[in-house]
Amino acid sequence: MPLFFRKRKPSDDSQKRLEYQLCRSKEAGADDILDISACELSEVPSSAFSICKVLQKKVLILHNNELRSLLPKGCDISALATLKVLDLHENKLTSLPEDIGKLALLQILNVEKNRLKALPDSIGDLRLLQTLSLKGNYLSELPSSVGSLHSLRTLDVSDNNIVQLPKALAYIRTLESFTLDAVMMSYPPASVCTEGTESIQRFLCTELGEEYCPPSQYLLPVLENDSGKQNCDHWDGLEEAWQNKFSDYEKRKQQKQQEKLAFERHLEERQKEHTQLLLMNTSHKENILNSVRQEQERLEQGVSQQQRAQEAERLLILEKVRQAEDSISSRISNMLMDNNRQKKSTEFLQAMEEDRIRMEHLTAITQEEANSLRRREVAGAMQKMLSDSCAMSLLQEASDCRRQSLVSEACRSMENLDRKFDKMLSLQALDKSKAIAHILQEEEMQKAAFQALQLQKDAVHGYIRNQIKLIEGELMQLTKLEIKKRNLDSENLQEILVEQRTALSDLLHQLLKQRDQREKELRQILAEMELKSESNQQNYWMIQYQRLLDAKPVSLRMQEAGIDKELVNLLCKLSGQHYLPILAHHRVTIEALRHMNSSDLKKLGINELGIQKALLNWSREHQTEGVCKAVQQDQVSEVTPTAPPPSSPPSLPDASTTWIPSPPLTPGTPVTPSAPSPVEGPGSSECVVCMETGSQVIFLPCGHVCCCQVCSDALQNCPLCRSNISQRVRFYHS
Repeated sequence: MPLFFRKRKPSDDSQKRLEYQLCRSKEAGADDILDISACELSEVPSSAFSICKVLQKKVLILHNNELRSLLPKGCDISALATLKVLDLHENKLTSLPEDIGKLALLQILNVEKNRLKALPDSIGDLRLLQTLSLKGNYLSELPSSVGSLHSLRTLDVSDNNIVQLPKALAYIRTLESFTLDAVMMSYPPASVCTEGTESIQRFLCTELGEEYCPPSQYLLPVLENDSGKQNCDHWDGLEEAWQNKFSDYEKRKQQKQQEKLAFERHLEERQKEHTQLLLMNTSHKENILNSVRQEQERLEQGVSQQQRAQEAERLLILEKVRQAEDSISSRISNMLMDNNRQKKSTEFLQAMEEDRIRMEHLTAITQEEANSLRRREVAGAMQKMLSDSCAMSLLQEASDCRRQSLVSEACRSMENLDRKFDKMLSLQALDKSKAIAHILQEEEMQKAAFQALQLQKDAVHGYIRNQIKLIEGELMQLTKLEIKKRNLDSENLQEILVEQRTALSDLLHQLLKQRDQREKELRQILAEMELKSESNQQNYWMIQYQRLLDAKPVSLRMQEAGIDKELVNLLCKLSGQHYLPILAHHRVTIEALRHMNSSDLKKLGINELGIQKALLNWSREHQTEGVCKAVQQDQVSEVTPTAPPPSSPPSLPDASTTWIPSPPLTPGTPVTPSAPSPVEGPGSSECVVCMETGSQVIFLPCGHVCCCQVCSDALQNCPLCRSNISQRVRFYHS
């Protein structure tokens, strides 16, 4: 056991329970029980002693705690002089107070499942003690003063280290139930202890030379005198019957407390209503008073009925206790009869065991004779086998000489063959390692080439790359234009630029996510193909690369499906190659397009407004042949304008012209971005921080392009709009 141990702080629930029980015991009309069990106490609070002393408590319950001693510092046990029941089971008590004999009125003492090693001698001063439970401790002996407990009726010392009983127990004439470990006892003998309490008492009386008298001839002394009446509380019977009765009493106590609290709540609500009615209207005062009187009468009737019901319940419980005592006495008689039957059965088993030993002795004699005969037969067989082995050894020596000569000649020839074979194997291993290295190198090259070609041939990935390049160019142009027009006071142009920038930045976010998703899908496809290539197929990646090269482009397959070549070229210009399978599936021709409108195209699956208008305008203008191709491109650009190439001459917008932004798009609708023509001037593409290198990074979500790669790493806010930077996108000039 450690010299210093840290006190464990009780939980909030245990602390609340302790405070509630202490407050409840102080209330007016509280019963004579103080229950502070299961509160995780390491010592008894001093307030509990003062409550027991002042309020004359008769029952103190402290079980299921972590008590190491009963008395705290500064407290005297005489404060508990009025106790009749003291319950301390399931704690960590190592000893009882030396002056526990001062509890002269104590009738029940329960110290089960503790760590007691000895009992104080003053325990014999408890003249009115009727039940003493010492089960589950470390006691090795009982003090002789136990014989002074002249009112003791139940004693339990089982699950201890007691092997001898004091002779003074014979003076306890009222002892009716005595529980102990009969098998471990040495004095009285185990045979006497197994027969029950009566046989133990008879044995001790004969040892002292006293005459044994049954406990029924002795009456318990008077326990209580209340207002001239004698109330004899007989706490007899077994410990199990007492615990059942005590648990029923606790349940009734809790139920009564709940009813009391409910009654108090109900009374408080009525009082609140009464005060509110007085404040609301004074004219109804007499009616309210009459109703309150009626309510109080009804409540008093309910309380009286409840008290009658509780009295009837108490009588029923007493009747059940009497019935339980009768059943226990009948069980004890049955157990004595079973004990006599077991004695007879043990005698019969001993006779059976003697017969079994006799039969085993006879079988052992016959087994020895059989073993001697077997040894003789084995000795004769061994002599014959030795003579045969000598003859075989001579023949074996002659054959060994011949075999050795043949083996030596064969070994010489095999050595020569092994040398030649090793040389051939070494040459083959070198050739094989070179071939494997060459094959692996070719396979890696084929795989890399196939991956690069797959990314180039993938139409969706190419379309996403083109859209990203266009949006990056548009954002760069917007940034240049914003830097150029930063000092102007054109509010309308600034609002349009902000709206376009937010739309383009959202679209750039979406396209970046689509590109990453498409690359993941292509990597999964490559991983699946890698698993297929593990089946030792030669030139797997070369075959896949050749298949991808031989595959026809999308435009050629659409033409073979029946789509006009000019329509394919138009969709390719509008970056709408992904709509070619839809047109081919529905067999849409130029004649059919002439009779369609935007809603028909939307039903087919073409959701982009710019591509819808471009297809409808192209189908109408295709009737007149010889129209210039530049005119068609201008009409398409009116609906979906595209960013001009960097080599186009710079053009500054007039102050009178206004630029109308495109309508907002849904997140899943890819549209070709539009922006005014790039405005280039001296230093317009330079980094606004270092003013040396060009702008290389797009800031998101604002979409400004104003810094180089080196300067952007140290920035947290955009230099133009002072907004937080959530993401940086690097772009390269083609």
